[in-house]
Amino acid sequence: MKDFLKTELFKIGDQGSVTLSSLLYIIISGFVIWFAYKWVKKLAKSAVKSGRLDSGREFAITRITKYVSILIFVIIALVAFHVNWTGFLALTPLLLGVGLGLQQVANDLVSGFILLVEPTIRVNDIVEVDGVVAKVTLIGLRTSKVTTRDGISMIIPNHQLVSEKLINWSTSDTITRFKINVGVAYGSNVELVKKILEECAWKHSKVITNPSPIVFFKDFGDSSLDFELVFWSNQLFPIDHVMSDLRYQIEESFRENNITIPFPQRDLHIKREDSLG
Repeated sequence: MKDFLKTELFKIGDQGSVTLSSLLYIIISGFVIWFAYKWVKKLAKSAVKSGRLDSGREFAITRITKYVSILIFVIIALVAFHVNWTGFLALTPLLLGVGLGLQQVANDLVSGFILLVEPTIRVNDIVEVDGVVAKVTLIGLRTSKVTTRDGISMIIPNHQLVSEKLINWSTSDTITRFKINVGVAYGSNVELVKKILEECAWKHSKVITNPSPIVFFKDFGDSSLDFELVFWSNQLFPIDHVMSDLRYQIEESFRENNITIPFPQRDLHIKREDSLG
């Protein structure tokens, strides 16, 4: 039986050979690694259901486990096939040359690993990249995928998420501060304007009432008295809908109370010069 297991099935060039025992060893190792990965994935999902782990961290753990499992399997396969490592060492200069030519790809790969290990950005986080607010749906090894409020998927190289300026709304408190600016005509009842703005905020179901909405009299503008409605909400991704609803309510309440939102006005003076002669 021992001699049978050592039977050589085929050779891998001059670098190694495949025997029946090495093939069985790789198959068994593959099943063990696969079951270990599934076990970790199942534990992570159960931890999410019990509230001990968030979905973003669960994604990172399973993804890192997947990459490590693949790496371990490749190493086991090379050892089992009795691959001559001297040949790989001889290719080191070539691999270094390829690596230098693919610095950006290497940067993205390292950044992807950093994103999976560090909790700065996780799946389902709300981020703002170049002024675009989107939800992180996938963190890959080289690129990540985000979905905007319009339902458009964007593929972003990982180095942009690590090294460039980015706002992660989800790392702050679940309640975030927002504001709406509005101007009213000179001569308007400012106390009534304040009351209307506060009432509109209080009536909206998606506006947090603790802390309470605040109205600031910001400035005396060129054509209007400028106010700012400050409110808090936990609706980070659909906040545009909340702010749109508030603007509808404010405009309707202003009309009912005869409060005018002015448009910019300019006085044009035409100077006429009498022609001589």
